[in-house]
Amino acid sequence: MSTEVTKSPVAAPPGGGPAQGAASQNLLQLVVGGLRRNMRQYGMLLALGLIVAVFAVWTDGDLLLPRNVSNLVLQNSYVLVLAIGMMLVIIAGHIDLSVGSVTAFVGAFAAVLTVEHHVAWPVAVVLCLLAGAVAGAVQGYFIAYLGIPSFIVTLAGMLIFRGFTEILLQGQTLGPFPNGLQKIGNGFLPEAGPHTNYHNITLLLGIALIVFSVVQEVRDRRRQREFSLDVVPRNLFLLKLVAIVAAILVVTMLLASYKGAPIVLLILGVLVVGYGYVMRNSVFGRHIYAIGGNLPAAKLSGVKDRKVTFFVFLNMGALAALAGLAIAARLNAASPKAGLNYELEAIASAFIGGASMSGGVGTVLGAIIGGLVLGVLNNGMNLLSVGTDWQQVIKGFALLAAVGFDVWNKRKSGS
Repeated sequence: MSTEVTKSPVAAPPGGGPAQGAASQNLLQLVVGGLRRNMRQYGMLLALGLIVAVFAVWTDGDLLLPRNVSNLVLQNSYVLVLAIGMMLVIIAGHIDLSVGSVTAFVGAFAAVLTVEHHVAWPVAVVLCLLAGAVAGAVQGYFIAYLGIPSFIVTLAGMLIFRGFTEILLQGQTLGPFPNGLQKIGNGFLPEAGPHTNYHNITLLLGIALIVFSVVQEVRDRRRQREFSLDVVPRNLFLLKLVAIVAAILVVTMLLASYKGAPIVLLILGVLVVGYGYVMRNSVFGRHIYAIGGNLPAAKLSGVKDRKVTFFVFLNMGALAALAGLAIAARLNAASPKAGLNYELEAIASAFIGGASMSGGVGTVLGAIIGGLVLGVLNNGMNLLSVGTDWQQVIKGFALLAAVGFDVWNKRKSGS
């Protein structure tokens, strides 16, 4: 006689059973793994978000007031412009110590042209940009074709252009600038459209930027998959898109609720998009990475390293001229002491933004993030009435931490 044994059903564990629990665990592992693989890319972005959140709390929300956000853009525009050019220089394996003096020289040149000789300000802007490009080209020639180290050449340039600034201004502050030139550093987009509580053009630009950013991220991810390159997990990618859209939307609403987007912000936007495209998609951009990452291999591959280096420094001079015009226009005067330590801020922005000491690594967006980290630190500490002495100490530790993180990340990845 056989006995039939009936098994009672076992209650499923909460959370949907072992399969769902395993799926959740795999998803978590994918996200964590994606973060680890892209730590260099996202580390400073997360740090920027944390710094903004901390200072927003410490200042009782004053940091994120629309007027303060607008001032933050205006006050740091010159650093961000210089950081873009400096990032290219550092990726190529060089350094430029002359950019602060070049910005001062160009501001003085603009003042002499417009104030003393009454040259029309658009003509003066073109001449100043050409002057900066020539300054960079001269230094680039000594570095690329004569083989003199960039540290020595640009150190000499720092002294030379500081002296030229003193000569042009004869030790005096010179101003004011024409209204059109002032708007480069202080102006805002004009009002247009129906009367609302927000700046309509700024809202439209923000929406356009969101669409462009999302399309660009999706396109880059698709291209990476086509070439069988590693991509972040899908859920992490979607989280990244949400973060990008949220950040752009918040900044857009803050600016639109004040006076709108500053003109210098549009200039920065054009520079970021243009240089980002060049560094990602052009032959010239790939050659910059090649000579900074492995110069002997780049030469064997046919890269014209001297030509690339020459144009990198020419470009740096032109961007230093643009930064000089922006800061002189904002201050509405040219001063012999302008541009002091600007080169250090640009270099710090590049390294905080992910540039490598050995060259060959870095992005334009990273330079902007590094500049914003320094800008938010400066602005937040000013709102908290922190003395300039302690501000220098804190920024020094921030730079040391960023470079230390780069070294640690290299050792962890085995590169």
